[in-house]
Amino acid sequence: MIRSYGPDDIRDMMDIWNEVVMEGNAFPQEEPLTEITAREFFDSQTYCGVADTGDGIKGLYILHPNNVGRCGHIANASYAVRSSSRGLHIGEALVRDCLDKAAEHGFGILQFNAVVEDNIHARHLYERLGFISLGTIRNGFRMPDGTYKNICPYYRSTREDNDG
Repeated sequence: MIRSYGPDDIRDMMDIWNEVVMEGNAFPQEEPLTEITAREFFDSQTYCGVADTGDGIKGLYILHPNNVGRCGHIANASYAVRSSSRGLHIGEALVRDCLDKAAEHGFGILQFNAVVEDNIHARHLYERLGFISLGTIRNGFRMPDGTYKNICPYYRSTREDNDG
């Protein structure tokens, strides 16, 4: 079940988020969250959803504006799934819920700015759900070892018919 997060979820959310940050191959953040910064970070989002399987939080997403003013109708989101729960279609449930929540919050487009090119599972999911690749930004993501990987921005209308 995907639901809005609550104060009791912060610790699990922080652990899942930090796991992805420390893997160093998906999020731009380099420093792990603390309980204080996690609460501030998640509270500052337009919306946060968590995947609650009844035996704990297995994943989450954050949703917020990608820009302001004339581009304020474009949202951005990030997804994190606990490594022990990957491959169970939790990510797909999170993305689908995020599209609905983005529309509910008045966003017409959901855009991902920095999908690492070799994150094949995420890219296949986004493409299956109708996201359009905007191309490739060479060397747009710095890996923990100092090398660079290409990133591929994606976007999609939040409407069911997917008309821009």
